[in-house]
Amino acid sequence: MADKKLPRVELPPDVRPDTVAVRSGLPRSQWGENSEALFLTSSFVHPDAATAAARFANEEEAFVYSRFSNPTVMMLERRLAAMEGMQSCVATASGMGAITLLGLSLLEAGDHVVCSQSLFGSTIMLFAREFAKFGIATTFVSQTDVDAWRKAIRPQTKLLFAETPSNPLTEVCDLRALSAIARECGALFVVDNCFCTPALQRPVDFGADLVIHSGTKYLDGQGRVIAGAVCGSEALIEGKLIPVMRSTGITLSPFNAWVVLKGLETLSIRMRAQSESALQLARWLEEQARVERVLYPGLATHPQHELAMAQQSGCGGAVVSFVVDGAAHGGADMARRNAFHVIDSTRLCSITANLGDTKTSITHPASTSHGRLSEAQRQAAGITQGMIRLAVGLEDIRDLQADLHRGLASLAP
Repeated sequence: MADKKLPRVELPPDVRPDTVAVRSGLPRSQWGENSEALFLTSSFVHPDAATAAARFANEEEAFVYSRFSNPTVMMLERRLAAMEGMQSCVATASGMGAITLLGLSLLEAGDHVVCSQSLFGSTIMLFAREFAKFGIATTFVSQTDVDAWRKAIRPQTKLLFAETPSNPLTEVCDLRALSAIARECGALFVVDNCFCTPALQRPVDFGADLVIHSGTKYLDGQGRVIAGAVCGSEALIEGKLIPVMRSTGITLSPFNAWVVLKGLETLSIRMRAQSESALQLARWLEEQARVERVLYPGLATHPQHELAMAQQSGCGGAVVSFVVDGAAHGGADMARRNAFHVIDSTRLCSITANLGDTKTSITHPASTSHGRLSEAQRQAAGITQGMIRLAVGLEDIRDLQADLHRGLASLAP
């Protein structure tokens, strides 16, 4: 790590999270801009050859090449790290890029990983198929069964990886318990904090070593760009991940970084407003005759409700999943037809698998986000053909209820 470091914004030591989300980063340039500047440049000029050599040798922290670092990207990294309560952050081209970087940096042939079986579908495929090509073994266990996590540990276990709440079941894992298991076996505990963001949940406060983000979702908040990040200690981020990122080029563009940086400024306001709407919508869905089950951590009926409230600042988040009827008398095919009917009957909700937008999105996880999984993998994860996932936005809740009622009320008896 470089002896000479770039300066930081000097904030009072007692500033609160919402202030960090607006003010943390790099100092202003010589032009005194109020809004953070966008540095669209591929490379940076050095005053002389000796300085260039020192910077390329990482003896002096400086901007050399935007595949390595960039002022706009660094502003995002520093701000997100501060919001997560962690020392450092590396931004990546996408959320999946962040997980790929994690694996390439910390795992090697013969290593073992324990993962929740309720992860995002692409994450499951990455661990189960892509990393397996390089001799890395993964055991998938129940998100909520602490004993199953403990029993899956091997002498070769290097990582425990969880996403909480999970996508799309909204299952909540016990972060403190899993952190303790990781400590016992000398492994690192990694948490995907995509659904809650640091506005609602800071995994480091419960013992996480590394935090993963898809900045595409709530960090941006308006569905504009693709981005990812890994937050952690300086030793892990700068000592392990950044050297691999420089070699592989899993790099976030300055423009995308600037968009996400601006999104962080309103993150807390959006997350709490969308969580409140999600809670109202979940309660309404529980009252609908054609809805068999509603999955939302903010509901008292959720199996991990109390745990979620303790870990997520008393909020359930903005994602609600529910199951329409049909499977009991018509099997999986009927359940799928009913789910498609409800989705296709909406006029406001955006039919897209992305989430985290100010516009409410609706999707059928079994055929989209988890469509590449085998039916056995979907069943193990609890993802049925009748399940619909909503990522609640900022529309009027009454309009969203009417939009969903149209399809629910017109289902065949």
